[in-house]
Amino acid sequence: MRRTPRRRLLAATLFVASVLIPVTAAPAVTVQTTTVRAVTADRHEGSEGSEGSEADPRPAGGLGPELTARLDKAIEDTRRQAAIPGVVVGLWMPGKGSYVRATGVADTVTREPMTVDPFVRIGSETKTFTVTALLQLVDDHRIRLDDPISRYVHGVPDGHRITLRQLAEMRSGLFPYTSDADFTQALLSDPERFFTPHEVLAYGFRHANTFAPGARFEYSNTNLVLLGLVIEKVTGHRLADVIDRRVLRPAGLHATLFPYGTEFPEPHPHGYTDQTLSGAVADATDWNPSWAWAAGAMISNLHDLRRWADVVATGKLLSPQTQAQRLKTLPTGFPGTTYGLGIFETNGWIGHNGSIPGYETVTVYLPSEKATLVIMINTDSTVDGQEPSTLVARAVTAVATPDHVYDGAVVTP
Repeated sequence: MRRTPRRRLLAATLFVASVLIPVTAAPAVTVQTTTVRAVTADRHEGSEGSEGSEADPRPAGGLGPELTARLDKAIEDTRRQAAIPGVVVGLWMPGKGSYVRATGVADTVTREPMTVDPFVRIGSETKTFTVTALLQLVDDHRIRLDDPISRYVHGVPDGHRITLRQLAEMRSGLFPYTSDADFTQALLSDPERFFTPHEVLAYGFRHANTFAPGARFEYSNTNLVLLGLVIEKVTGHRLADVIDRRVLRPAGLHATLFPYGTEFPEPHPHGYTDQTLSGAVADATDWNPSWAWAAGAMISNLHDLRRWADVVATGKLLSPQTQAQRLKTLPTGFPGTTYGLGIFETNGWIGHNGSIPGYETVTVYLPSEKATLVIMINTDSTVDGQEPSTLVARAVTAVATPDHVYDGAVVTP
């Protein structure tokens, strides 16, 4: 059954599969300012794939007319059935070719068409960046994954027993702050409000922990907000600056940023959500993502997400030993989906999805075929309890990689 907007809220539902799992996104750090470096967008006219340069997200070599036609139909059918305004899909399969398409509209009022070059809010894909920064500190011997969170952040319920590893694995038992009714009311009453990490954590900490540390899996943005604070504590720098310097620049991601507030580079599509107090659809383009901070505030584009899929899944910024720990996924309780350190695996695909009011993304990598899939859409309104980005990912992979369909089984608890 579909969750009501007020209960489903706050982005970050982990839908690696068929149905949804509440996720919590994280808020803006104890920072008073976040440096947003100059971002350059790779601009390309038109909405269909074509030959391009290294910076172009549309490399030469299609998948052939028959497969391309099947993908076109699958995506358009899904977009219409799920009432998704606009969809961008990039699929790269070495040795077979590539597919990059945009369909639908970027603005439901002006009917401006969706193109392949916009910036979008990436929601919970932010977790992969935060955890990468954390694991780099492990490689630097500045922290250990089995350190208790109480060593770095005071006031965490049962914090002396909860480890950094359990936070990254979503096995801490800490209550998801986005499930707090007062938080939902506060956010939806004033979606342009700025939240600090400690403000959002307070909503979660007033609830009892949901289970003993390590006992089971529960997706919670509370975990990632705490890991963001650990990174700040250890480095002495703002999380946004650490991610920029240690993750984005080494990975060559020049169109990815961690905003301080509502800033949003152009071009970007309008984003639409039904996560409102009334349940009516609203334009969430300029909503403040600070509440999602280390768990869901970042912005990127197709070109950078394509590059990031390979970097994060193959561990290019980490030691082999640390990457191996990251990829040691554990059962989530939902068939077909396992979760590691800020990363999931579903039927062979490794990566993460993202959902925040107005936008959803999927960025995954299939090691067996060295294939990359990136999906960006401008709505997060669920369809019969399923995230629209999951429906698109399932439709694409059912056609392109039928032995590896993006379709785990994640359901609401």
